[in-house]
Amino acid sequence: MTALRKRLNVQDESAFTLIELLVVLIIIGVLLAIAIPSYLGFQKKAQSTAAASDVRSAIPDAEAYYADNNSYTGMLPGTDTTGLKGKYDSGMVVLGVDGATTGIVAAKPLTSDAQKYCISAQDGGHWAHVVGPGGTVVMDPDTVSADPCAGL
Repeated sequence: MTALRKRLNVQDESAFTLIELLVVLIIIGVLLAIAIPSYLGFQKKAQSTAAASDVRSAIPDAEAYYADNNSYTGMLPGTDTTGLKGKYDSGMVVLGVDGATTGIVAAKPLTSDAQKYCISAQDGGHWAHVVGPGGTVVMDPDTVSADPCAGL
């Protein structure tokens, strides 16, 4: 009989109360509210930096192309043996080539001055470009939604 009485004694059982569970859920919600915007900001910055990095890596290729051809004309698409990707940088990622959804979008001479070029890249909707030779890579603001080199 004492064994049966011991088994029915519910005072020895312990568990979390509803209040404790709600407090834990509120704490998790607050942490998520802080973490998600930070993560999205880091993601934007990473995509802008990746686009700028693609542009920076294409600059020496454009300079070598000019040294060989005395012109910036024909750098891209350049997937054949004469362009940047085919002759100077086989690892170059060109947007829309080989299924790439990010990478170099344009590498072309300026229409106003054939002795200068514009190289642009996109990563996750974020753009970067440079007008060279000797230009600085610009990480374009979020409001840019088209190729910055298109109008140059």
